[in-house]
This record gives sequence, C-alpha cells and structure tokens, in this order.
Amino acid sequence: MTSTDTIAPAGLRPSREPGKPPVVTVSGITDMDQAKTWLTDNLPAIRAELLDTGCLLVRGLPVASTGDFAVARDVLLPRRANYKEKATPRSDFGEGVFSSTDLPAAQPIRLHNENSYTLDFPGVLLFGCLTAPAEGGATTVGSMREALRLLPTELRERFERTGWLLVRNFSEMAGLPWHKSFATDDQKVVEEYCRDNTIGYEWLDEDTLRTRQRRSAVITHPVTGERSWFNHVAFWHQWTLDPDVRDILVETYGEDGLPFATYVGDGTALTKDEVDELNAVYDRVTMRESWQDGDLMLVDNILCAHGREAFVGDRKIVVGMGDPIALADCAPTAAPAATAFGEG
Repeated sequence: MTSTDTIAPAGLRPSREPGKPPVVTVSGITDMDQAKTWLTDNLPAIRAELLDTGCLLVRGLPVASTGDFAVARDVLLPRRANYKEKATPRSDFGEGVFSSTDLPAAQPIRLHNENSYTLDFPGVLLFGCLTAPAEGGATTVGSMREALRLLPTELRERFERTGWLLVRNFSEMAGLPWHKSFATDDQKVVEEYCRDNTIGYEWLDEDTLRTRQRRSAVITHPVTGERSWFNHVAFWHQWTLDPDVRDILVETYGEDGLPFATYVGDGTALTKDEVDELNAVYDRVTMRESWQDGDLMLVDNILCAHGREAFVGDRKIVVGMGDPIALADCAPTAAPAATAFGEG
C-alpha cells in the first residue's frame, strides 16, 4: 500500500502535493501545553502516517525555542538515539537537541540516511524550525523505497550482494579530527570502539586515523517489512563533490587520503557515470517544503533520506533523534565487516 492510495489517519488529513512532503496544519494552539496535548492525542495517527509516507511536516504549533522543541520531542520520540561517529559539525543545545548541521549556508547537502554506517542508528528524526531562512534552506526528503525501485538493476544487485564500503581519514586538516568524531582524546577508547563496532582502523601517525567499515546498502524496515536503499555511497563519493573542491582535495591528500571515500562492498571503485546514476535517482525522489517558524518535521530514517538546500539569511533548524534501531534487526543483505567483501 502506498501513500497515494491510503486514506489519511483520522484527525490529521495532511495536504499532499506533488514534490512535497505531506503537511498537517494545526490552528488555535497558542502555548506549548496545548501543543503537548495535541501531539499526545494525535500521536497514533502521526506514527501511522510516518510509517506510510516516511515523513510528515506539522505546521502551526508555537515552537519558538530549543525548550519548546524538547517538549515536542519528548512526546514524539520518548526513546532517544545517540549521534555516533560524528561526520559533520553540530551545535549541542543540551537534552539531546542539536543543530541540524553547522555547515556553511552556501553548501547544499544531498540526501542521505542518518548514521547509515553505524551498527545502530536513529529510526526517526525530528526537525524543528526556530528561524526560517529568507531564501532556500528547505530540509529535503526522499523515499528510499522508491529509490531502490529506480536504481539500475545491475548496480542494485552488486550492492545487495556485497554491501558498501566506507573509508574515512580523520585529521586536523580535513573533515573532523578523530577526537571530535569519537568524543574522546584517548586512542585506546577509539580502538576499543572500533573493535566493538566492526570497524577496521590504523593510525597513520599520532594525529591521523584511517578506518574501514563495510555495511549493508539495502535493509528492511523492521515494522513495515519494506526494503529500502540505506547508505552514504553517493553522498560521500568523490564524484559527487563540486569539481573544483574534488580537484583540490585529491591534489592535497591523494585519492587514498580523502576525508571520506566510498566503494562497492567488494572494494570496487564506482565510475563517474555510476555515481551520476545514483545521484539522478536521489534527484527524482526529492521532495521539499519551505520552512516556516514553528514547523516540525518527522522523518523515518529508513524509509526516507534527508538533505538541505543552500540558503540565504539566518536559519536555525534543530534536530532530535529517537527510536534507535539495530542494523541486525533490519535483515541486512550483507553482513557488517571491517574489510571489503571477500577480504580477511
């Protein structure tokens, strides 16, 4: 059953427009006590809608601060999920509330599934708009069930069989240094984490760490039973980078020293044409809705990927993560490993 042939859960009646996520507009609520009551009363319908379409934007609630957002988050996501193996800078506002990202406004962020490279990850993300930008800046979303259906058959089957491989180089010069990504200054703690989480690691020098981890590129939602494309393959591939940025990074660090590099799970490099095909699929499934102050948007992290448009003006979008899910509970088509498929 798809969102196009499902009757909206009673009481929500979201609007559905092509190219946009479903939007529920609430009126007559003036304080967060009323908002909390409305969210609590409508939680079953909200969760049902989320499992059907993978995302839902709620508009009209008086969410104006990180404290207000935390109130809504505690209703919608009572089980919090941790942000592991950090890959981008974020501000921590406390109580499990973060900025969505602190990357520059001019830099768009392509669709991706949060923490797709970890052994457990948030099942649901909640975004909140405290300050809407003057122009652009939408948090884009896209159905990864549809993306899986649209992928070229041969390419999809390769990833289903072998998974995907992520190689990261942590240094002070590019990307995040290892002590920020792993939230520790102790190399032994990092090594223990890597061993416990099926990550291969090597210290290139005292301050530079390289890791390798293979994960399944296709997983099954533990509630709906639907298969979904779930990874950062195209997101972190060098052929997705702006050509000028790519040339500078490769010239400076070499192809084996890039902050992030992705491969088919057997270690095979993807061609530019193949990466272009992956990104074309993401483009086809992308949906957007401009933010308004107070908006909340729920995203099922398996059923939908998310991203961000470039923007102009002030923008404050916060995020909370919840409903942690273990990769092992998602019928991965390729087992996690610290090496490429067939190695070791």
